[in-house]
Amino acid sequence: MSPFRKFAAARCAIVAAVLVLAGAVHAEPPVVLQAPPQNVVNLGVNASREVLQDTLSITLAIAREGADAAALQSELRKVLDAALTQARSAARPGLVDVRTGAFSITPRYVTRAGGTSAQSGWQGRAELVIEGTDTGAISQLAGRITGMTVARVAYSLSRAARERTEAEVEVEAISRFRARADSYARQFGFAGYSLREVAVAAGEPGLVGLQGVRSMRAASTGGADELQPVEPGRATVTVTVSGSVQLMAR
Repeated sequence: MSPFRKFAAARCAIVAAVLVLAGAVHAEPPVVLQAPPQNVVNLGVNASREVLQDTLSITLAIAREGADAAALQSELRKVLDAALTQARSAARPGLVDVRTGAFSITPRYVTRAGGTSAQSGWQGRAELVIEGTDTGAISQLAGRITGMTVARVAYSLSRAARERTEAEVEVEAISRFRARADSYARQFGFAGYSLREVAVAAGEPGLVGLQGVRSMRAASTGGADELQPVEPGRATVTVTVSGSVQLMAR
């Protein structure tokens, strides 16, 4: 064999070896088929509790109209600043908190003959929010604020009360999950069960009822002596436990 043919044969052998090695590097690993799990039960339970809402939020508002936007803004700011000063004197962190709400100045339009519209001035609105857990003090303070009227009244559950209730309901939900899993194991003729996976989720509090809004609206223009008490609704705190268990043979 000539030297040239020997060189060509050696080159072909090297290329073939490289291709074989490349194929080995990029070869997919063998697929291992796993048997489907047996004697596994999926289940979910939930527990809930109704609790009295402990946080009151009253939104006071003032609305004005004017021909000049800057003058209207100044007028709204003056009323809002006076209300803030009055409200801050009674503020107590966590019990009676005070903050500003929405503040807006928008064009006001009128419809002319023929269906066309034109700007006829400006309209503005400013809000003051009083909220906290001392519902009696908040309702009385809202009745004393001058220059603003009640726009909205809402009750909610405080973070501390929600977390405390969730912790109590979680215990009940987990106990129900364990009892349900044990019951299934016995009914299917197994000795017991072991957990495969489990998830615990707490739902957002749901509103059960809200009373007292009408009395607050009716009293918004009266003095403190005319203010009628508001009554909170109740919130539902729900905890769901879901997962799967492996039934264990005797």
